[in-house]
Order: sequence, then C-alpha cells, then structure tokens
Amino acid sequence: MVIKKKVFNVMLCTVVALYCSGATAAGSYDHAVEENGIKMFWKVADDELHVKVTAETSGWVGVGFNPTEQMKGANYIVGYVKNGEVVLHDDFGDGKWNHSEDTALGGTDDFTIVGGHETDGHTTLEFSFPLDSGDDYDGGIDPQGRTVVLLAYGGKRDSLRAMHRYRTTLTVNLATGRRE
Repeated sequence: MVIKKKVFNVMLCTVVALYCSGATAAGSYDHAVEENGIKMFWKVADDELHVKVTAETSGWVGVGFNPTEQMKGANYIVGYVKNGEVVLHDDFGDGKWNHSEDTALGGTDDFTIVGGHETDGHTTLEFSFPLDSGDDYDGGIDPQGRTVVLLAYGGKRDSLRAMHRYRTTLTVNLATGRRE
C-alpha cells in the first residue's frame, strides 16, 4: 500500500505506515553513509527501499537516486518537519538544475512516510518506496547494481524553494552497502 498524502501527524503516520506496509521500524537499517553533516541509512526489503535521512539542519532534507545529468532524471524524496508534521514530496529531476513534483508532471506520489522529527537542529525523515513503482518519473532501482545517490539539505527554512546549504553525490551498491 502506498500512502499518497503529503502531510501526516508523525505519530499517526508511524503507526499507519508500519501496520499497512510492513515498513522498517526506526533503527533497523542494514547500511549507512555519512557526508558533511548528512547521513543516510537504508535497507532493501523485498521490492522496497527503506530510508532514513538525517542532517544538521532545521530545514529540509532530501535524497535523489540515479540522475542522468546533474539533477536531471533523478527520483527525489525531499521534505521537512513542521509543527510535528512530516511533509514529503516525490519529485523528478526535470532539468539539469531543478526538480518538480511528480504529480505536477503527470506522475504519482510513490512513497510511504514512516516517521520524522526535528530535534536539536537536526531534521530526520524516514520513508520507503518501491524499487520500481512503474511511474515514469521515478525510474527503477536495481539494488544489486551501482546507484548514484544525491544527498542535500537546506538552511533553517521549512521551504522546499530554499536552495541547498550542502549537497553531495556518491555511488553505492544498495544491496551490499559498498561505496564505489
């Protein structure tokens, strides 16, 4: 089951996501990477990728997968926590330096919010999504192959229009956790 609403009460979201989708509970991830104040934890389970991303910011945090050129062609999950609510967007890199919501391009939101919180200047988001949703604006991910991962976070604003304060690109094998 894919939950398609963008804003959830964190407590309700966690209960619904864990019950309905069998999503990974917080802390049970197989692999992790860290770069300059942003960490991504993940686990591949069946046909889904379960992700936890946290950064030293009280603003937005985002992760993208498999761009074709700069930001273009990547599947992005970006969001923030405001007043105890997780706000997530499923975006697609529709240009070399920008991305737009899948739904605005004719696609669908294909993620399940597991949870999130903002504590002591750190924003943490947890979500899962299908490795192959069938949405043209998500692209498929082969966990056994090379996956290019884009990590970024913004400043102190809960706005996805704010530019990133930090961004990086790395390549990993999602199944083994090995960085390339």
